[in-house]
Amino acid sequence: MILLNNMNIDNNQDYYRITKAIMFMRQHHLNQPDLNTVAQHIGLSKYHFQRLFTKWAGISPKRFWQYLTIEYAKSKLESTKSLLDLTLDVNLSSPSRLHDLFVNLEAMSPGEFKSGGAGLLIRYGIHDTPFGKSLIATTARGVCNLYFLDPTDNLNHEQMLRHSWSNAEIIYDPDATQLFHELIFESVSLKERKPLTVLVKGTNFQIQVWRALLRIPFAGMVSYQTVAQMIGHPTATRAVGNAIGNNPISYLIPCHRVIRESGKLGGYCWGIERKIAILSWEASHVINIDN
Repeated sequence: MILLNNMNIDNNQDYYRITKAIMFMRQHHLNQPDLNTVAQHIGLSKYHFQRLFTKWAGISPKRFWQYLTIEYAKSKLESTKSLLDLTLDVNLSSPSRLHDLFVNLEAMSPGEFKSGGAGLLIRYGIHDTPFGKSLIATTARGVCNLYFLDPTDNLNHEQMLRHSWSNAEIIYDPDATQLFHELIFESVSLKERKPLTVLVKGTNFQIQVWRALLRIPFAGMVSYQTVAQMIGHPTATRAVGNAIGNNPISYLIPCHRVIRESGKLGGYCWGIERKIAILSWEASHVINIDN
């Protein structure tokens, strides 16, 4: 298991090396280039690439191939939909796995929505994760934003938050967000796993969609059509896609687990490479509860 304590800039660079390798492997999956070819593509020796990749993914690059195919994605669509249908029929939540996060969603009132965060104190910090740097913003009522960051981002971090919370008081306070970072990205290494609350502002339809996403199990995948069916609007796939694209709390509200019915990945607000990395990482870390 990957522990994220005491990360430094090298860890962030490692993530982008891994992402570059995954994209290369995915683009050439039909002829499956050997380990040395992939290693050369990202500027590492075969030995160092094998070591880095296994540390990040928990498995060897050779075993990782299976998670990059459309056939694998299609099989996950079927198995996840069957699981969700079963839990809906018996009024149960999805079976918990070691990696599942317990997330409660709280929606702002219409008045709070319109106020632009007036009277709200938001503390934020920047933290390293297995998927690059993240910005985590919290209020007294829970996590209100989780963004993944890239070196090419032009806006400063406060400006990113100000876009959503124009009238809030915003303070840079990484000490205040460190615990949330640990709960989200180090939960399996903690002795006590506490529920997390997320605070969102959105339309009733958006909130319905975001609540539905919380039902998708770790390493599961569903289609946009399935999400539309989950909220009782089977013909609203386009609107579902728009709501998913406006998800303000990445990873915790797992919009990365929604792909196209064809098995193709579709879009992702934080970059398709990151979506592939997250889905593949989840697949390699899933615990088979039947074993």
